[in-house]
Amino acid sequence: MATRRIISSEKTLLEKDDRIGSSPAANEKSNITPAVPTSVILKLLAFTLAMIVVPIGSYFLTVDNLFKGNATYAGATAAIMANMVLIGYIIVAMAEDQSDTLGPAQDGVERKKDR
Repeated sequence: MATRRIISSEKTLLEKDDRIGSSPAANEKSNITPAVPTSVILKLLAFTLAMIVVPIGSYFLTVDNLFKGNATYAGATAAIMANMVLIGYIIVAMAEDQSDTLGPAQDGVERKKDR
């Protein structure tokens, strides 16, 4: 079997393990920024709150005031409002995704026009 010789300038395994944080990444500062931007999280929380409040609120506002106690119509209104919140979230998410991909290219076009 072949054995590996240690070169005098190379550290042995024991010398490498003596140091705390012997990995190459240990000397670097850690990057603790979240993978998802804060604005995205806030939009998700806002639409989550709207998904709870809007259908329930629309049910209780319409059951007595608009539909005179008919819970079926008020329930249908609440379901429609839940779908409207969901559609609104999808539209906002798609607009945000498009602005991320088209944003830098449009900025460059606008800058050329300004000059």
